[in-house]
Amino acid sequence: MDLILRSSLTRVEPIEDISQVGHARRAAQKLAEAQGFNASEAGRVALVTTELASNLLKHAGRGELHLRALPAAGNEVQGVEVIAIDRGPGFDLQACQLDGYSTQGTKGIGLGSIQRQADVFDIYTDSRGTVLLTRFYPRASAFRDVRFGVSQHSLHHDPACGDLWALAIRERSVSALVIDGLGHGVEAESASLAGAQVFYRDPFASPLLALDDIHHAMKGTRGGALALAQYDAGSGALRFVGIGNIGATLIGDEKTRGLASHPGIVGLQYRTTQVFDYPECTGQLLILFSDGLQSRWNLRDYPGLMFRHPAVVAAVLQRDFCRGRDDVTVLVIALEALDG
Repeated sequence: MDLILRSSLTRVEPIEDISQVGHARRAAQKLAEAQGFNASEAGRVALVTTELASNLLKHAGRGELHLRALPAAGNEVQGVEVIAIDRGPGFDLQACQLDGYSTQGTKGIGLGSIQRQADVFDIYTDSRGTVLLTRFYPRASAFRDVRFGVSQHSLHHDPACGDLWALAIRERSVSALVIDGLGHGVEAESASLAGAQVFYRDPFASPLLALDDIHHAMKGTRGGALALAQYDAGSGALRFVGIGNIGATLIGDEKTRGLASHPGIVGLQYRTTQVFDYPECTGQLLILFSDGLQSRWNLRDYPGLMFRHPAVVAAVLQRDFCRGRDDVTVLVIALEALDG
């Protein structure tokens, strides 16, 4: 049975004043309750959210909490993701994870407590700021965290977003899609959704057949740019096809590879295209991003970031390279040997 993760906007809770801490706590608790968390488990999410928001004010002066709901592979358990993002001065991570250490004269239990309460925890900090990831699943249920991260934001917080992402998992295979409908707003969103319906029906179809079907489905809409990547953990190979300006990058220990796309607009016109095959991709990061993100970034300018959770990578890139004049999507996937 396929697990299909469907596109959703990242919910942003600004933390600039103490009054916003309570609002963020309630938003996270309601999200957890909507995912089926009981009162105790939802309270755990609310507690950590309060700590994260308070720490943003204490240590960075201001920041944001990014919230989203998460499906988990292998069962019906739903999860919750809360990411704290700031542009503060950073800190000594090793020291701050020890209980009793504080830079603000407090008891120093915040970061250690957050790590124990969260089911998934990761952090990246340097002089440009800090991104701290927490994910939660009901602890009475078995789960396997999906090693992906996404940050998606519409222009001016419009409820309609022209960008769309989707991720499907089947046994030892992963299929990922990003579509950027031309422009932004409702008509751009309609174009992307028309293409996504084809992907949802058969996410592991041959890439060229899928592209052709998506192209026909998007006719009569504005059209858009598209990137489709399929990874087989059995062979370690990645297949990729792209039309237009969706950025695609493979990042490994020793090299970074940009994935080639063809000119054109899906739903309107593009020339005959081909699928590109990339062998030996296991252990690498696949990053797909719309043109709302600047293209001139280099993950190696952030020492150690490529080894962090993909959700941390996505949040750092969105924080530092969002253009701010279009919808933006950053999808990061760890290509690894999946359990059957």
